[in-house]
Amino acid sequence: MLYRLSDLKSGSSGVIQQFDDNEAKVKLMEMGCIPGEAVSIEAIAPLGDPIAIQVSGYCLSLRKNEARHIWVEIA
Repeated sequence: MLYRLSDLKSGSSGVIQQFDDNEAKVKLMEMGCIPGEAVSIEAIAPLGDPIAIQVSGYCLSLRKNEARHIWVEIA
């Protein structure tokens, strides 16, 4: 089952499967969010935005509106 990255809780992990927006896809892929890559939620800001994720060997901060375009399969 696929979930939006923005809907996951801190500590969750999964594998990136697809994107639902072509403009966002290019930007996110340039930042290392590539289909097949493992991703985990490291932290969520107190008000819920932004979120810190671990992907491609580094920590990346994303806004929720960016993370909602990433679909992951829970590992």
